[in-house]
Amino acid sequence: MNFVDCTYTTYGEAILDIFNEAIINSTALYDYQPRTMENMVEWFDRKITNQFPVIGATNNGGELLGFASYGTFRQWTAYKYTIEHSVYVHHQHRGQGIGQALLEKLIASAIDRQYHTLIGGIDMSNQASISLHQKLGFRHCGTIAQAGFKFGSWLDLGFYQLLLPTPLQPIDG
Repeated sequence: MNFVDCTYTTYGEAILDIFNEAIINSTALYDYQPRTMENMVEWFDRKITNQFPVIGATNNGGELLGFASYGTFRQWTAYKYTIEHSVYVHHQHRGQGIGQALLEKLIASAIDRQYHTLIGGIDMSNQASISLHQKLGFRHCGTIAQAGFKFGSWLDLGFYQLLLPTPLQPIDG
C-alpha cells in the first residue's frame, strides 16, 4: 500500500465513486443523493483553501483503495485546534487494514499541523468504524439520538474524540 496526496485531477473521480457507494448503500454518510463532480470541485476547493489534507491509499497500480481527510469542526475561532475527520475505504477493499493505516496518517498529520482534538462522527450501527476508533485511542464522548433519518429508520450519531499532545503552546485569538 502506498500513500498519496489526492487532488481533484488525480483522484476526484475515484473519491466521488467511494462517496457515492457509501451514500447509496450505507449510513456512513447521512446523505440521500449521490454527489456530482461539481460537488467534488467545491469539496477539494475547501480542502485547498483551509490547507486540509486528502490522503489516499493506493495499490502498486495507482488504484485508490481509500482516502481520509479532515476539516473544520465548527466555524468559531475558539475551535481552531479541533477538526473533524473522515475515512472511507472502497467497498471491495474493506477489512484489510486500510482504514486504520489512513487514520494513523491523519493523526500524524493533525499532530504535525498542531491540532489538539480530532473528532469522528460515526453512525452508532457502524461497529467496524467504532472498533477502529477505539483501537486507536478514541473515546466515545456523546451520542445524538435520532440525529438522522435514512433507509426508513432513525439514526443515532456518536461522537468519538482523540486528544493530541499538540499544540505545545496554544494561544487565544
